[in-house]
Amino acid sequence: MNKIEIKKIFEDISNLHVVVIGDVMLDNYWWGDVERISPEAPVPVVALNKRDYRLGGAANVALNCRALGAKVTLASVIGDDSEGMNLIQLANESNIDTSLLMKSWRRPTTTKIRVLSRNQQILRIDDEVTDDLYTEEEHPFIDMVLKYLQRLKPQLVIFEDYNKGVLKENVIKKVIEHCNHIGIITAVDPKKKNFLAYKNVTIFKPNLKEVREGLGLSIDNVNEKELNEVHRILYENLHHDLTYITLSEKGVYYNNGFVYSIIPTHIRNIADVSGAGDTVIATASLIYTITKDVKLMAEISNLAGGLVCEEVGVVSIKKDKLLNEAELLILKSNQ
Repeated sequence: MNKIEIKKIFEDISNLHVVVIGDVMLDNYWWGDVERISPEAPVPVVALNKRDYRLGGAANVALNCRALGAKVTLASVIGDDSEGMNLIQLANESNIDTSLLMKSWRRPTTTKIRVLSRNQQILRIDDEVTDDLYTEEEHPFIDMVLKYLQRLKPQLVIFEDYNKGVLKENVIKKVIEHCNHIGIITAVDPKKKNFLAYKNVTIFKPNLKEVREGLGLSIDNVNEKELNEVHRILYENLHHDLTYITLSEKGVYYNNGFVYSIIPTHIRNIADVSGAGDTVIATASLIYTITKDVKLMAEISNLAGGLVCEEVGVVSIKKDKLLNEAELLILKSNQ
């Protein structure tokens, strides 16, 4: 592969329509200065000077897909509140379709407030309800999503599961069944609660911690032999097409039953790992949908995850920067 072919792959992303389904969040960043300790308690007093609002969770996956050039629709259940309106506004400003965001009076919009000073996080406040969707929310949500998929037929559906209640087992089952029926690629970034619910998904992308928790395995030695056994166990339960595991500082692992490997991480100046998994699932799913090349998928998304870790807070990938690094990677591999 050469630079022209890589550039063509990045250009082709603009022809994709992606639906991201899952737990959306509003990430609030409160920046300030700490100059003294409170006389009321042994805690720092933060003098606020800036507030920043960003898309988080499944909304950040959608934002990363949009940043790479895809057409994106976001599907979730949010609160009928000001935070939900802020989230919709941020998504619309990024040209993300919000027509599949359903409002509920039973739960608030999941909101995370991070208080920072000098690029260090001092405190995090979570405002959320993590109960599963009520039946009267679940059925209309499933119907809305399935009708949309049938009508618009996107090429890709990404499930982003943060165990906040939107991705109930029945939601997962119905959507994957419908996607497989009409030929839509599916990918999931799972969490412990519904770890083995994603049967017949195309791409199963947990991180190492999620594998340990989801399968109850220790995995003391992170090597191909142990990870191949993980793939075997996952396939017995899920019958998925490919396993893609992020290994933190050790890189990534992929296995589609025919080819497998561990790709080492690239040396970075790490500032913040928040949101890196969102970037990886977005990039991997788009590249695989276009190329069906599991190795290339892993290589490019491994680069993408590292790039966003160089910045503070949850940020989306920069397409030009990723393309440049992908071209350098191809150049090195051809030498």
